[in-house]
Amino acid sequence: MDGDLILYLGRRALETALLVAAPVLAVTVVIGIATAMIQAVTSVRDMTLGMVMKLAGVAVTVLLSAGWALRITLDFTHEVFEYLQMMGH
Repeated sequence: MDGDLILYLGRRALETALLVAAPVLAVTVVIGIATAMIQAVTSVRDMTLGMVMKLAGVAVTVLLSAGWALRITLDFTHEVFEYLQMMGH
């Protein structure tokens, strides 16, 4: 295994992880900003309100994007195993 292949697989692993985590992170940021703005306008200082909203948003996002995330992860896994198989021959 040469260094270029190791760097390529490392880069692909980071890209895959970022791609799979992006929907959850984006929803969490949007809900966090919206909740902070609502709390600032209404002067509500309850910390659990923001956490409950974020948990609900993450749960819905995971349910909606689980199939897509699984496909991305499986594609990367198949790619890694193809490289391993080529190295074995």
